[in-house]
Amino acid sequence: MIVLIAIIVLSFSLIGMGVILFRKVPVLTELSEVPGGFDFKIKFLQIKEKIKNSKYFKLLSFEVLLQKVLSKIRILSLKAENKISIWLQKLREKSQKKKENDKYWQELKKSINQDKLENNKNNLPS
Repeated sequence: MIVLIAIIVLSFSLIGMGVILFRKVPVLTELSEVPGGFDFKIKFLQIKEKIKNSKYFKLLSFEVLLQKVLSKIRILSLKAENKISIWLQKLREKSQKKKENDKYWQELKKSINQDKLENNKNNLPS
């Protein structure tokens, strides 16, 4: 049943696409032919020339631009290092709390065992 419905939907879709294509063929034949397409190389060269002729890039030399980029990278790396050190400190604190908690339970077990031993000594007949 589901397969039959899928086949019907597919056939109606194909028929609809055919009707649309049949109606648009005359319009497509009347269109004039556009020479060539979009040439990325030419567009890239035009953008490159615009950047070269820009007044902002004439004022900056390559070395100054490189210094600015490198200083920004340095700042970002320092920020990342600071964030990582904060995360490490939090992890160390959690680990320390966990160790303290484990020590507490171990001491509690020892004290319970000592109490049992003392009770056993007291209950032994002399």
